Amino acid sequence: MIHPVSVGSISIGGGPLVVVAGPCVLESETMALETARRAQDICRVLGLPYIFKASFDKANRTSIHSFRGPGLDEGLAILERIKTTLGCPVLTDIHEAWQAEPVAAVADVLQIPAFLCRQTDLLVAAARTGRPMNVKKAQFLSPQDMASVVEKCREAGNDAVILCERGTTFGYRQLVVDFRSLPLMRALGCPVMFDATHSVQMPGGAGSASGGDRRFVLPLARAALSLGIDALFLETHPDPKGAKSDGPNMVPLDRLKELLEELALLDGFVRDRLGPVRLDWAGERP
Repeated sequence: MIHPVSVGSISIGGGPLVVVAGPCVLESETMALETARRAQDICRVLGLPYIFKASFDKANRTSIHSFRGPGLDEGLAILERIKTTLGCPVLTDIHEAWQAEPVAAVADVLQIPAFLCRQTDLLVAAARTGRPMNVKKAQFLSPQDMASVVEKCREAGNDAVILCERGTTFGYRQLVVDFRSLPLMRALGCPVMFDATHSVQMPGGAGSASGGDRRFVLPLARAALSLGIDALFLETHPDPKGAKSDGPNMVPLDRLKELLEELALLDGFVRDRLGPVRLDWAGERP
């Protein structure tokens, strides 16, 4: 039995599929607001709750010369304006424990990056803010390993934890998705989110930057939705080729409607007719 997570009026794990979408990093307020408005409009028509996402600082870029974002103060100001202008919740990631409190004053959901999901001090600081948390499963962890991550958050007083699958390292510069992770992590009592765009990333695949192959976003998202996920994470950009981070794996904004229309149909069928896959279907519990 999962514990739904409330983000304002949105219930993750207790209602329809929640879409978390936006650019990888805040490049400008104008671009971020345009992206958020268009994504929100699409989701509203499809009846899908919407949360805007973007990073104020990409602290884990491949190259020291890569664009990282506007920084904490300017980034939070942009997120605050998007939140108040559009009335939608916002999600952003933190990389250091001291960032938890100031970010929680603006963001509705604190995200823990995959590389950092074992960092106890970071998890505890985020948990103690009381904000819902989206914790990405590290590329090197099994889904069962996330039980300890959840325990750290709960011991710190926060059970509003979402677990996110974003692919597992397969050799060098490749990720694969083991879809067993979705029901396994859901069995920990947490809603599960599928990150369809980072799952097609090729870490370091462009030499001094990460590559990716957005052709596989839809096939992987369809596979995840067939299992009954609670939220879908997508990075989208008006001009992925000109994006300052993660361009190769982001969904072009002008294709987002087409993508979400198809996924909404699948989610509706699974939710109404089948429900999430259960691990006890054969009479055995994990």
